[in-house]
Amino acid sequence: MSGPAPGGPKDSTAGARAAAEGQAPPTTTRTPTAGDRLHARWLRATPGRPHPQWDQLKRTWYFFSRNGLALAGLVIVLFFAAAFFYGLVYPASGTQLQEYCLTDGQAPPGNCYAGFPTICTYNQGTPAPASSGCYSTPPSYPAFVPPTVRFYPAQMGPLPMGSLATSGASQYVYNLYDGLVKGSVWSLSMSVSIVGAGALLGLVIGCVSGFFGGLIDEVLMRLTDIFLSIPGILLVIVVVIAASNLGVSGFSNRLLLLVGAFTVTWWPLYARIVRGQVLVTREQKFVEAARASGASSGRVIRRHILPNSLYPVFVQMSLDVGTVPLLIASIVFIGFTTILPSHLPEWGSIAAVSTQSLPSILGTCAIGSCVLPWWQILFPGLALFLFAISVNFVADGLRDALDPRLRR
Repeated sequence: MSGPAPGGPKDSTAGARAAAEGQAPPTTTRTPTAGDRLHARWLRATPGRPHPQWDQLKRTWYFFSRNGLALAGLVIVLFFAAAFFYGLVYPASGTQLQEYCLTDGQAPPGNCYAGFPTICTYNQGTPAPASSGCYSTPPSYPAFVPPTVRFYPAQMGPLPMGSLATSGASQYVYNLYDGLVKGSVWSLSMSVSIVGAGALLGLVIGCVSGFFGGLIDEVLMRLTDIFLSIPGILLVIVVVIAASNLGVSGFSNRLLLLVGAFTVTWWPLYARIVRGQVLVTREQKFVEAARASGASSGRVIRRHILPNSLYPVFVQMSLDVGTVPLLIASIVFIGFTTILPSHLPEWGSIAAVSTQSLPSILGTCAIGSCVLPWWQILFPGLALFLFAISVNFVADGLRDALDPRLRR
């Protein structure tokens, strides 16, 4: 009786015997080689084959694009992103607003100190200086230089968005345009840093608390309750005052301290959101299957719990990013400038500084002769408003697109 044919399976006899006895034939396994993995990767990249992740992204974009407000918000967010990169290369100081000296009716350089850029100005109703390129200012308010941008003929002028003055009678003013351009770098980077750090910390604490439960969950949630019971802005102010008394020096150190203070107030909300999501996800069948297969707790959290708990975190992050410049503006407005300089080119700081001259103007102006520097209130406020409302529109669109229950 001849043996197995050359090149055939070695266990053909055992397979035939098992088939005769009504049993399943034994199977053989082979370790995948590098060629097998390369072939599998090629199959996944072959057109016509299903791509679940790509299909999910296309489905999310389809539902997101049906929301007109979300698309409008996305356009504005992209505009601010472009302003961020433009601010990185814009030739102006990133830590101090550019200060200009006004000649106030005199030919440049007037009585300005050396080293300050000069702008030729004169009061309305008085003869203009002989030099060209002079700009008129309201009577009794030589510091209020309106926007110098002109559309015909097209020119930007030295102050495209007008002057930023803390007093109407001052000879030295700030360039509002430079401040808003450089402020896009500070406002966006601080917003993303604060919200990102708070979300990351809350994500870790919420995952650990919701997955393990028991005493760990009780301790972490009571700690979260303590931080939630403290008003966030009050905690930031306390940290700022304590740091000032401790003598924290250096601009970067003070800025990191401010980001850390905001992060401490931000993580409890994310910990609550993630914990609630984890409590639902850990009871799903695929998580139970992963545990039954012997996967460790770290692998279950990393591969199954975290990916299914990120969507509400992204939505909440997009909602919170727009509120950070508003909170910074409130801190500067009430006078806490020991950590964050009052003349830092940041949207919140500029918006707070722009209102400093209003009490003196409104207290002395008469009906019909009141002069308000509308530009230094409008443009910083408009930047804050558009940034906050655009990220809220995007967040609403993401929520509707990612949540199947809210898809219309």
